Amino acid sequence: MRNFKVALLLGVFSGAIVWMMVLTGCFLPLELIWKKLFPFSLTKPEESEGLLIFFLCLISFLTIWVNIHLSLRKERLLLFFLTALLVGTGSLVLGLYHFDVPPFSAIAALVLGYLFSLVFLKTPVGSRYPRLQLLLGERLNRSLLRKLVNGETAIAFLGERKEGSLLICSLNNNAELMELLKPEDYIAMTNLYLQTASDFLVEVGGYLEECSGDSLRVIFGIPLPMPGVLNHGAKATRAAYDLMLRLDELNYQCDVRWQQRLDVRIGINSGEMIAGRFGGTRLNHYSVAGPVVEFASYLSAACHNYGCRMLVGPATYAMAESTIEFRPIDLLQRKGLRRRVELYEALAPKQALSAERERSRNLFWRGVIFFREQEWDKAVEAFTAARIAGISDKALDLYLERIDRARRGGNELTPEQVILTEAIF
Repeated sequence: MRNFKVALLLGVFSGAIVWMMVLTGCFLPLELIWKKLFPFSLTKPEESEGLLIFFLCLISFLTIWVNIHLSLRKERLLLFFLTALLVGTGSLVLGLYHFDVPPFSAIAALVLGYLFSLVFLKTPVGSRYPRLQLLLGERLNRSLLRKLVNGETAIAFLGERKEGSLLICSLNNNAELMELLKPEDYIAMTNLYLQTASDFLVEVGGYLEECSGDSLRVIFGIPLPMPGVLNHGAKATRAAYDLMLRLDELNYQCDVRWQQRLDVRIGINSGEMIAGRFGGTRLNHYSVAGPVVEFASYLSAACHNYGCRMLVGPATYAMAESTIEFRPIDLLQRKGLRRRVELYEALAPKQALSAERERSRNLFWRGVIFFREQEWDKAVEAFTAARIAGISDKALDLYLERIDRARRGGNELTPEQVILTEAIF
């Protein structure tokens, strides 16, 4: 909106300048040359001064508005010359129909609009859009990009601490697909997944920080706080659940076309990160760094070990528990540190679990509590009752294995616990 107001003001100003030039006869010598070069049987069209002023202001406004929304200088120059050519050609065409419409006032409005747009683009306000467009591009949806442009947030992005949620979406069976598919089929299938996931996550308000190979990294709450009633943790978790539904539909297409399916796992972690512009002159982009980012990556990878499609950290759980159904998966504590980190599996939106799955989830939760209190018999009873016939549950099986190991006197960490425990900060 701010750029629109500036473009409108400058367009009216430049149109008024050209109108004064018309009144003072600045274009008369050029019009005489024009008539000599193109001696049509000309008649002056009837026009009001108000219509001409409006036309001149409109040309200047449109020139300024378009130029400040182009990122590259070459694009602006090309557009300028093409528009000038169009105005000149249009005057010649009108001349063929015996209308005397020299193009000089319109070209003057075009030139002034172009010059005013260049001056505006050199200002801090005017340079916001092209700089943000060049840096963020299609990684952020248009409404959030406009908020950044019209806001007061510094866009140098030299580095600052921000609260956000990082969603990492990875393809668990990537190696298998590479082995079974032809290279061109593997690329087509992977790109279909990446495009579907990235388009959806950006559309719902995420910032696409990375999209490469078999994985996506999307940030919620950074660079702008989440709009609406949901916080970034709740928004990221709900978006991940909805994405899983879309990918389930996509798997039907993949099955028909390639006889293979996508096995996508998601990890979400929330907290304070360092956000800024990373890179050099050849390649740079807006990104985040810190332990929160690293642990989100571990969560995504750990989904396979626990048999989960989506794992979240404790901060994400605290923000999303009022909108999403969870169950506890593991409690980690790094040796020598007092900090304990709980992992949760996101199951469904609130109140969306079937009666059977809700019963199973509650019994599973009770079994976890008994396990931590080392009441092995009660834990086994709860876990056994939590099992749903015909449905595999790797997390439940892992707990039963741990109980069996504990009864035999073994208390060593499992491989998945070792990896995640080392990542605790």
